Amino acid sequence: MTGVIAEVFTLMLMAFALGMDAFSVGIGLGMFQLRYKQIFYIGLTIGFFHVWMPLIGMLAGHFLSDTFGTITKYIGGILIIVLGIQMILSSFKKEERNLIKPEGWGLIIFAFSVSLDSFSVGLSLGIFGARAAAVVLCFGIAATILTWAGLIIGRKAQGLLGTYSEVLGGSILFAFGIKLLLP
Repeated sequence: MTGVIAEVFTLMLMAFALGMDAFSVGIGLGMFQLRYKQIFYIGLTIGFFHVWMPLIGMLAGHFLSDTFGTITKYIGGILIIVLGIQMILSSFKKEERNLIKPEGWGLIIFAFSVSLDSFSVGLSLGIFGARAAAVVLCFGIAATILTWAGLIIGRKAQGLLGTYSEVLGGSILFAFGIKLLLP
């Protein structure tokens, strides 16, 4: 039972780290003074993508693990480290993002783009044999709640936390990648 609790705690921390990207982008999007109904649907859509993307990644990870053995565990850890570093570095870029309007196909593209990193982490978790139900539940809930929080904070605060949230998320992923590589 203690192992299950530890796994869920670890997955929630990873889900939080991955959701920080949606949170920070949500802050920027929230500055467009979206209605609360729009905020609700945007959060659900991003949560949906944060369920399916890691699930697809986990299925691919299980296949790779079964096919190629222990070398895939090192690849998975390195993948999470690279993702963390990329997230940290992207937070320091000063370029302005062209935001897609968050409705219709624009919302689908937006949700897909902020959940791509969940696919990579799902791939790594599939290699390590994590419980799929726990992963998708943690990732979906965290992404939905963090997206809602980012949109509402952005609506109210007009962008105070964006960069720092991506640095925090990237640091957490980097630390988990290192942990996965250690025996």
